[in-house]
Amino acid sequence: MIEVSHLTKRYGVHTAVEDLTFSIEKGKIYGFLGPNGAGKSTTMNILTGCLAATEGEVRIAGHDIFEEAQEAKKHIGYLPEQPPLYSDMTPEEYLCFVAGAKGVSANEMKEQITRAMTVTGLEPVMGRLIRNLSKGYRQRVGIAQALLGNPDIIILDEPTVGLDPLQIIEIRDLIRALGKDHTVLLSSHILSEVRAVCDVILIISRGKLVACDTPDTLETRFAAGVSVSLTAKCTEEEARAAAEALPGVSVVKSHAEDDRCRLDLSAAGDADTLCEQLFFAFSRMQKPILRLEVTHASLEDVFLELTAGGDPTETAAQATPEKSDEKKEEQAR
Repeated sequence: MIEVSHLTKRYGVHTAVEDLTFSIEKGKIYGFLGPNGAGKSTTMNILTGCLAATEGEVRIAGHDIFEEAQEAKKHIGYLPEQPPLYSDMTPEEYLCFVAGAKGVSANEMKEQITRAMTVTGLEPVMGRLIRNLSKGYRQRVGIAQALLGNPDIIILDEPTVGLDPLQIIEIRDLIRALGKDHTVLLSSHILSEVRAVCDVILIISRGKLVACDTPDTLETRFAAGVSVSLTAKCTEEEARAAAEALPGVSVVKSHAEDDRCRLDLSAAGDADTLCEQLFFAFSRMQKPILRLEVTHASLEDVFLELTAGGDPTETAAQATPEKSDEKKEEQAR
């Protein structure tokens, strides 16, 4: 649905986006992550035709966003970070205006507006002026306008900003529902939100793509071995001796209190194998394990590793080796 090739955007000497290349497939929900200033909003503005690029190509459903802007934009519904609302209109009036601007026919307008207001939960405030609505409801109006015109692609820039916890859950459910009929590209600073709803995650840092994969694959790829927290009914010396006797296991931290000891362990290899070895090691000492917890790298860990310092081009090669190899072959040709 979206093909981005060597996209670059410069503002004078500052490069906001540098040589981005990725593709977005039909029928999936994509998360777009990056720290502040990484180039997320700039990229989204280029994808939607709101901003010109310095270099590169963007194709939306086969249409060049720069050369065939009108045709390309028919396939896109966009919620920018600051929704472009008219505060002196009601939500219903505003949606009528947007539908007309998008070229929705008179026969379909009422049906589309009713559907957009229903799925975003705007019925209780449809007759109130937008300026009198809460920030959460104004955000809902912005999402509703993105749905008008039945676009194939929905692009949402920080859709849950300003919403309370209940509204965030409702918007997550809405995004999942949209993903059944639309391709969705979602940017957010709430990593748990992205983890919960997205099929694929794109991460950029300093304008460069550093990762593109499923959440599970990213967490597995960047997990530094196995981490285990263990609490046993024994002395600290006994616990450390049992753990350190196992091959490849190191004690990160230990703490004893009363007749119990807690160990934080790290090891290379398989988590199930390590847990089995620990079980038999403490059984041989006749010391009961009271608690055994395996911890995995979270999406937050992956995000921090990929965006905190270092050369993003090197990280990108590690995160997406197949893309790096393709690029080397292209340069060789």
